[in-house]
Amino acid sequence: MADPRGFLKHDRELPSHRPVPVRLRDWKEVYEDFPEDKIRTQASRCMDCGIPFCNNGCPLGNIIPDWNDLTYRGLWHDAIDRLHATNNFPEFTGRLCPAPCESACVLGIHEPPVAIKRIEVEIIDRAFAEGWVVPMPAATKTGKKVAVVGSGPAGLAAAQQLTRAGHDVVVYERADRIGGLLRYGIPEFKMEKRHLDRRLEQMEAEGTVFRSNVNVGVDVTADELRAEHDAVVLCCGATQARDLPIEGHELSGIHQAMEFLPWANKVQEGDLDESPISAEGKDVIIIGGGDTGADCLGTSHRHGARSIHQFEIMPRPPEERPDANPWPTYPMVYKVTSAHEEGGEREYAINTVRFVGDEDGNLTGLDTVRVEQVVTDGHMRFQPVEGSEQHFPAQMVFLAMGFTGPEQNALVEQFGVDLTDRGNVARDDGWATNVDGVFVAGDMGRGQSLIVWAIAEGRSAAAAVDTYLMTSTDLPSPIVPTAAPMR
Repeated sequence: MADPRGFLKHDRELPSHRPVPVRLRDWKEVYEDFPEDKIRTQASRCMDCGIPFCNNGCPLGNIIPDWNDLTYRGLWHDAIDRLHATNNFPEFTGRLCPAPCESACVLGIHEPPVAIKRIEVEIIDRAFAEGWVVPMPAATKTGKKVAVVGSGPAGLAAAQQLTRAGHDVVVYERADRIGGLLRYGIPEFKMEKRHLDRRLEQMEAEGTVFRSNVNVGVDVTADELRAEHDAVVLCCGATQARDLPIEGHELSGIHQAMEFLPWANKVQEGDLDESPISAEGKDVIIIGGGDTGADCLGTSHRHGARSIHQFEIMPRPPEERPDANPWPTYPMVYKVTSAHEEGGEREYAINTVRFVGDEDGNLTGLDTVRVEQVVTDGHMRFQPVEGSEQHFPAQMVFLAMGFTGPEQNALVEQFGVDLTDRGNVARDDGWATNVDGVFVAGDMGRGQSLIVWAIAEGRSAAAAVDTYLMTSTDLPSPIVPTAAPMR
C-alpha cells in the first residue's frame, strides 16, 4: 500500500496559495501548481491501516487507498479509472468538498491526515490534460425517457448514470446556464467554470440533453413532463434561503447571499461588465459564518470593499478537537479559508438586533449584542450578554445563514409530492416519492448538505430509476436515502 513507511518520512504538504495582493486582482483559483513528485510523496503517506475509515467517511464510498497507491506508483490512468468508478465528478469534490474522508483518515488520529482532496484534484486534472476523460455512451438504448429537473451535482450525477444505462435523459434547468449552484453559487476563485463546462461537454457527447431557461411548473407543467417521460427525477436543491426578519429588514442594501453571488459569476461569463450588487467602497457585514459567508467574503474582497465583518452567532470553535467530537467524526474546529486569509474581521457569539437606516431608506449600520449559549429545560438558546451592545456601520449586508429546504413553488404543487415535517420532498428507501414514476435526490429530499452527498444521492437515485424502468440494474447505489418518512 503505497510506501508503508511514507507517513513516517513525510509531513502533510499542500500547494501554496497565490499571494493575496495578486489573487485579489483576478478571479482565478487560489492555488499554485503542485509538482508531480510532491503529489506522489503525499500519496505515499497513505498507511496500510487495515481498516480504511476514509472509505466509510466518504459518502460516495471512494476507494481512496487504491488511488493513493496508484498515484504513488505513477499509474495515473489506472488511478482515474479507480476514482471514476465511484465518483462522476472528482473535479468538483476535489475542489469544493470539506473532505469528511480526511477527517476519518486513520493517520489523522495523531498526525495531519493524508491530503486526499489534493490527490483527487491532481488525478482528475491530469486525466483531462492527457485526454483520458472521454464520452462513454451506452452500448444499447432502452427506449425509455427520463426527465431530470435541476442541474446541480445531484441532477448531473443522476443524468450521467441514467444516460450511460441507455435511457434518453433530458435535464431541465430554470437558469440560463447548466450547473445549478455549481454555476452560480460557487465563486470562480473556488472553482473556475471551465471545469464544469468540460464535464458538460462530455455528458452532451454521451447523449444527455440539456434545456436551460425552462422553469418546470411555469414554462412546462408537471403533467406535461410526466406525459413525455417514463420517469422524472427531482433534483432542485434546497434553495429557500433562511431570512432574518428583524427591525429594518426592508432597508435598501440588505441582500441574500444568493442574490449577490450569481452576479459575480455572470460577470466572469462575460454577460455583464460589472455586478449590479457591488461591495466596492462599502462597509460590508456578512451574517453567517459558513462556506456561503466565506464566498461572500472573497467576492467582497475582489469588489474592493472598504471593510468587512463576518458574524457568527455560535462561539468561536476550538483549535483542536474537543472530547465530545472524537475521530473519525467531522472535526468542528476553527478553520481559515482562502477568503479569510485575504482579510476581514470575524465576530463570534454575536447576534444582530436591528438594522439601522437613514431617512431615505438606505442601510447605514446595524445594532448587535453578544450572546452566550444556555440550556433551559433541555433546550439550547442564546442569551444576550448584558452591556455588550455594539453598533457596526454598514452600507451593505449579506445574509448567509443557510437554507431551509426546497422552495414551495408551482413545481412542488403541480407534482403533488408529499413533504416531510422539515419541508423536504419525502421519499421511500427506493428514492421514490408518493407519485408513481417521480423520484427525488439531493438537497431537495435530504435538506441542505454537501456536494459529495448530492453526487452520491444522484448516483443512488439513478440506480433506483433504472430498476423501476428495467426491473433490474447494473448501476451502483452507494447509499440509502436519509429522510423522514412520508406523512
